[in-house]
Amino acid sequence: MCSRLIVLATAVCVSPLTAQQGPAPHRTGTQAPLFAAHERVVLTIRAPLATILEDRSQDSEEVPGTVLIHRPGAQAVPVPVQIRTRGRTRLQRGICQFPPLRLDFAEAAAAGSVFEGQDKLKLVTHCQDRSESVQHVLLEYLVYRTYELFTDLSFRVRLATITYQDTATDDEPVTRTAFFIEDDDRMAARNGWDRLELPALPLPAVDTANLALVETFQYFIGNTDFSALVPDSGETECCHNVQLIGKPRGPVFAVPYDFDLSGVVNPRYANRLYRRNLARLGIRSLRDRVYRGWCGSRPYVPAVLERFREKRAAIARLYRSQTGLDQDVLEETIAFFDEFYAVIDDAGSTQREILGKCRQVG
Repeated sequence: MCSRLIVLATAVCVSPLTAQQGPAPHRTGTQAPLFAAHERVVLTIRAPLATILEDRSQDSEEVPGTVLIHRPGAQAVPVPVQIRTRGRTRLQRGICQFPPLRLDFAEAAAAGSVFEGQDKLKLVTHCQDRSESVQHVLLEYLVYRTYELFTDLSFRVRLATITYQDTATDDEPVTRTAFFIEDDDRMAARNGWDRLELPALPLPAVDTANLALVETFQYFIGNTDFSALVPDSGETECCHNVQLIGKPRGPVFAVPYDFDLSGVVNPRYANRLYRRNLARLGIRSLRDRVYRGWCGSRPYVPAVLERFREKRAAIARLYRSQTGLDQDVLEETIAFFDEFYAVIDDAGSTQREILGKCRQVG
């Protein structure tokens, strides 16, 4: 039953039954304080932000700053931090005025705070100083939360209200919505696995049921900006917007991230930026879904679709309960998801749009 290997010739065959057994026995299940709750954290970031935001290189330098943790009825707790810009698309000046950040905490300094146990943290920021950017932040945050409904093999996130105080200028502080993303290594360790660096996805070692879930979820949110099988162009490590975890000889699990170019988020810059790729895929906008799954995972898709039916009400509740999400954005999002359910609730559409669109690999 083993499919042949893409690149990693030393991988062993793992049967689907073995692969579906899930996390290893040494899984800790421990949750860092930051990701143990969903209430917003309220913070102030005090740093020379103009200097930090000016550096848009892939190897941008860390700059010292302070995170003030605000709690009701208590004095703000200062935590020293190193800050740098990060990302790819959103790092471009023509895309984001305020690119995503990475915060690097010293273990001793963060002890006893909500950041205890954290080291390097990704922070998804507001990109542009427009009201719609808040909606984009919330929508991408909710995509992570939605995937959590399906599996623990997912990145935890925590919403934040952050006041940015630039110590390098006289600019007035601004307060915006953002969210933190769990560190790769800590996500893997929480599930009892290792973060893997592989040249391509070793198909004989892959957990095929997990891969079917990842690929179907990407179709659900209208995302084609990913690859769970091979590295991105010009890269040597697999994969694109998917983190591999597990063991090198199997099982290997794919964990998706970075959903800003999905149809459900649909930021203003995305269709312009992604136009060439959309044309290559035969679609006109991010709102046009196209299935990008591997044919080897097709036998597991019907069971995955049943899970989506079971989670439909919970997904709607998650979005409807999100404070700050505009009503028109909410209704557009629910309607977008309804289009997915219309496909999977019709056998002909399921065959035509999903099962019949799988990709042969290797």
